[in-house]
Amino acid sequence: MDLTTIIGITGGLILVFTSVTLRGGLVGLQGFLDIPSAMITFGGTFAAVLVNYPMVQVLKALKVVKKVFREQQEDPASYIEVFRHLIIKASREGVISLESDLKDMENDFLRNGVKKVVDGQSYELIKEEMETEIAFTRERHRVGQEIFVTLGTYSPAFGMIGTIMGLILMLAQLEDQAQIASGMAVALLTTFYGALAAYILFLPIAGKLKRRSEEELFIKRVIIRGVLSLQSGEIPSIAVSKLKAYIPRSLFVDSGQIVKKEKDESDKKKSGGKSSSRKKSKKYKKMKFKNKGGNRGKGKK
Repeated sequence: MDLTTIIGITGGLILVFTSVTLRGGLVGLQGFLDIPSAMITFGGTFAAVLVNYPMVQVLKALKVVKKVFREQQEDPASYIEVFRHLIIKASREGVISLESDLKDMENDFLRNGVKKVVDGQSYELIKEEMETEIAFTRERHRVGQEIFVTLGTYSPAFGMIGTIMGLILMLAQLEDQAQIASGMAVALLTTFYGALAAYILFLPIAGKLKRRSEEELFIKRVIIRGVLSLQSGEIPSIAVSKLKAYIPRSLFVDSGQIVKKEKDESDKKKSGGKSSSRKKSKKYKKMKFKNKGGNRGKGKK
């Protein structure tokens, strides 16, 4: 779970309603609860969104909200070790040997890319198909983000509409002077609901979805680079260098381990002995392969 999102939303709501309670007590808090005002603001907002977008896209956008509350998926630096392992195994046993690793890859984009290499597809075809998938993913994410931006735009507008409706009803009953103050308070509630929903819920969710989309697309671009290196049969050191060019040094969680592994590999070739560094890093085992039993060992002679 992404604690920052949970803390942000719940903390913001708690601060708002706690301040109301401190100023007006429970009676004051009850004054902020009005069902007709909520119906105008939220009902009108969602109705306008349904006019603007097809029902299917709206439902998909609502389902994708779970990404907002999910922790960052993967560390892009860990893919360096994944492709290093795959390239070493392919160079020793052939790309067909990678078929046994496919079932253990949790990332669908990675699995499909490696499968294209195993199937013998050309460099250009693999690149075109994977980049096309990225383009469709970006468009799908854009629509989801856009819907929440639209919700954040419409909710204050419908809050204002509700306020205008309340003022009209209030002015229609001017003969009862005692009801003017209370009528004004109820009329302003819709504006309060619309602004609160927009700036603490809808627009922040749109921003977080955009960030999650950028993270996912970046991971996929790293995977494409690795898959193309695998298809072209590059040596591990060159492939690792190309992948490192995509990732800032600050993101290299296991970069020291990777350099050490490369050195140990070289020492092993010279001495003919076994290297303890052949074991997978914890990050590599946890995030990329379901099987914890050491698939890398299959690639060793």
